[in-house]
Amino acid sequence: MSIVRESVPYILVPALLGIAAAVLGFWYVAAFLFVVALFMAFFFRDPKRVPPSDPDIVVSPADGRVTRIGPASTGADAPNVISIFLSPLDVHINRSPIPGKIVEMIYSPGKFLMATNEKASLVNEQNALTIQGEKITVVCKQIAGILARRVVCWKGKGDNLGLGERFGMIKFSSRTDVLLPANVKITVQEGQRVRGGTTVIGRIS
Repeated sequence: MSIVRESVPYILVPALLGIAAAVLGFWYVAAFLFVVALFMAFFFRDPKRVPPSDPDIVVSPADGRVTRIGPASTGADAPNVISIFLSPLDVHINRSPIPGKIVEMIYSPGKFLMATNEKASLVNEQNALTIQGEKITVVCKQIAGILARRVVCWKGKGDNLGLGERFGMIKFSSRTDVLLPANVKITVQEGQRVRGGTTVIGRIS
């Protein structure tokens, strides 16, 4: 299993400090630092995922637990939002829920409320990608949490994404929202655990 390139300093620094502590005879400190380095390698893991081949599906943009499903606003044609909470133990890679083109990307600096807080999608630091596919357009939001202090996006406006393709990550505990148009039938439930790029969260009708 590979790891993302952003992980290098997070792994090397505690590992090197651990070696130095071991040389000086501070074994307990060294052991702690080695555990930290191993956790960082675990946290920044980047597993390979093979998405389903069905052209009428929407897949989860992240690993984690579904904490909210409901309309994003009032109105008959209002999009539905699915919120996914990522704990520090989940894979933090974000993946495209549909194949399509990034037609808009808006980064908004903000606060760092708990990712499970309903206000987080409005006031927290976040990066919103609008992805236009052949049949639908979705909005995928990378939302920082109380521990997450940096949203990372490897793609830009105008880039094309395949179904389940990696486009970024959020460091440490965080949240990913996906806004789906009304013609997408949601196939997951609140409390359900999902895997980015493979779990089907909606079907285009």
